[in-house]
Amino acid sequence: MSLKPLLNTYRQRVEHQLDLYLGHSSIEPRLQEAMRYGLFNGGKRVRPALVYLTNQLLDGQLTSADPAAAALEAIHSYSLVHDDLPAMDDDELRRGKPTCHIAFDEATAILAGDALQCLAFEILSAESEQLSAPQQLKMVQILSRAAGDRGMVTGQAFDLAHVGQSLTLEQLQQMHNHKTGALLTAAVRLGAVSAGISSGEQHDALICYGDAIGLAFQVKDDLLDIEGDTETLGKPQGSDEEQEKPTYPALLGLEGARHKLDQLHQQAIKALNCFDDRAEPLIWLADYIVHRDH
Repeated sequence: MSLKPLLNTYRQRVEHQLDLYLGHSSIEPRLQEAMRYGLFNGGKRVRPALVYLTNQLLDGQLTSADPAAAALEAIHSYSLVHDDLPAMDDDELRRGKPTCHIAFDEATAILAGDALQCLAFEILSAESEQLSAPQQLKMVQILSRAAGDRGMVTGQAFDLAHVGQSLTLEQLQQMHNHKTGALLTAAVRLGAVSAGISSGEQHDALICYGDAIGLAFQVKDDLLDIEGDTETLGKPQGSDEEQEKPTYPALLGLEGARHKLDQLHQQAIKALNCFDDRAEPLIWLADYIVHRDH
């Protein structure tokens, strides 16, 4: 099996889980509609796929990975809804569709993002027959740390605070490790915990893999902002340069950024050397991340 059918299978699986969690009635249906808009707008579902792929590599059960995959995607979706707000990146297009605050309104988008964040931890802490309480607590700790002031939120804050400023390569890498890489590494960690693994050589190797593809994902995004087109990207091309945001091409040039991307690609693959051929799907995913066109 190639990566594409695997991604489709896992996308359908996590979307089914999310649909179930949003299946209850509400006194304010418009809020749920906005939440669904943020969740079900054509995302690639790379992060949930990474949870499932890691779980399967470590001989776990997919049912044990479902809560982590759904919770992680809820966090990612909330972050995109908030990132697009006028106070943040002020974007009007996401995945080829109007952003949440354009499709609804700014207040509804803020509340939808808030609710999606809460939903993530409701999912992780719900009573489970597949996961032990210590596993669930570990997952809550992993996701909250990756999403908060030691992860994604700090990365976004640093990004906003340094618009139009020159960064060192180390500062840029630290920013992206937090803003984008933290959730991708968390996906690996969550997948491992769902399979009952939270330490050891294989666990550490997977963390190195997650760190590498997490940074590679952002480097590729930086390159696509220059080399892609709005129709394919589903968002305005050139917005990083227009907003004077710190990026790898801005610091290293296009060739330097491409070289950095290749280094991270090789680093990710090398990290999987301790596994047998079962790690091939993770290699496919690394290939996809560095060669995608959106």
